Amino acid sequence: MNALNSGDISWLLISSALVFIMTPGLAFFYGGLVKRKNAINTIMSSAFIMGLASLLWVLIGFSLSFSGGAGGFIGDLNWFGMRLTEGSAATAYAPNTVCFAVFQMMFAIITPALITGAIVERMRFSALFIFIAIWSIIVYYPLAHMVWGNGFLMKLGAIDFAGGTVVHISSGVSALVAAIVLGKRKNYGKATYHPHNIPFVFLGAALLWFGWFGFNAGSAGAANSLAIHAFITTNTACATAMLSWMLIEKIRNKKPTLVGASTGAVVGLVAITPGAGYVPIWASIIIGALVSPICYFFISVVKPKLGYDDSLDTFGCHGIGGIWGSIATGLFAKNGFNPDPKLDAVQWNGLVFGQWQLFVRELASIGIAIAVAVVGTLIALGITKLCVKKLRVSPKEEDIGLDTVEHGESAYPSFNGMD
Repeated sequence: MNALNSGDISWLLISSALVFIMTPGLAFFYGGLVKRKNAINTIMSSAFIMGLASLLWVLIGFSLSFSGGAGGFIGDLNWFGMRLTEGSAATAYAPNTVCFAVFQMMFAIITPALITGAIVERMRFSALFIFIAIWSIIVYYPLAHMVWGNGFLMKLGAIDFAGGTVVHISSGVSALVAAIVLGKRKNYGKATYHPHNIPFVFLGAALLWFGWFGFNAGSAGAANSLAIHAFITTNTACATAMLSWMLIEKIRNKKPTLVGASTGAVVGLVAITPGAGYVPIWASIIIGALVSPICYFFISVVKPKLGYDDSLDTFGCHGIGGIWGSIATGLFAKNGFNPDPKLDAVQWNGLVFGQWQLFVRELASIGIAIAVAVVGTLIALGITKLCVKKLRVSPKEEDIGLDTVEHGESAYPSFNGMD
């Protein structure tokens, strides 16, 4: 698929725009879940990454992720500043290297933005800015290279259609590490936390659902039957997980909630991501149905028991959902969905179909992604602390709210009540 094809390029550019809108969607999703006094800061925590990650990607990110490698773990800087020739563009990635780079840039934007959900309402904005830049370089780019850039895990035979390990496990585990290092919010465990704007939460979830069609179906790299397959598995898993979460709430609390339905939809999207183009459509129902009780258990039982303050359950949704999705890929993946057998990444069928090789490699890729995320996040936070001295705002500033302290703005300037 090296020749330029206007249909494929059109689909990939449209998919890029769909993935791009997911970051503003995430900003609304997270922004609605926090207190009024932290809404601006939470939205800004996703918004600035749209600028920072874009520039980093053009300068060094794409080159480190997808150019020639150093031992299979990270690329080199041969494509620094997008110095690509048509010769390299015609041979490297279908349908066109620069078009592919645009699509992948959107993944590099939303992945670090996911982390912010675990550390909202207490991290200094300057510290977050530096941390995201360092994390992208030492965690995201190496993982993207290992899994998608002909690196170590790709050669091992592990598969990740659209980001189970690269996006969700990396961000979810990093979010947990960052939340533990940063410490709990001031009144965590003493005061109740309620979303301040539930319609924002649903708006964000709806934009994520909409954009995820580009996220997964666009990862087919072409306007073909594989894109169609990824599209339907994505929607099916999302729909099933939303209904599954609503059922859990109905059984436990007697009432399904909009926040719960929105959360269920998101975890369904997370879980199907690594296998969207690899698993049968019927398997996406199982993947979506099971991810909700798995994530619900970690959020409602494991988190309170261990006592960590993952503010918006980034680890519980993306980390755990991504791990389940990668395991499910090892269980249900089946070759033959790619219309070009030469490009079919599924070397072995999943465990359900009687072959164990892929399942073992998926477990290995999960372990490696977790290790890279933990070590990389600790290093990134350590470097950040050297730069800014303090990672979090003072207790008094936390009381005032990060909107006023960090940005001098208020989401609701006419609101004067308790928050």
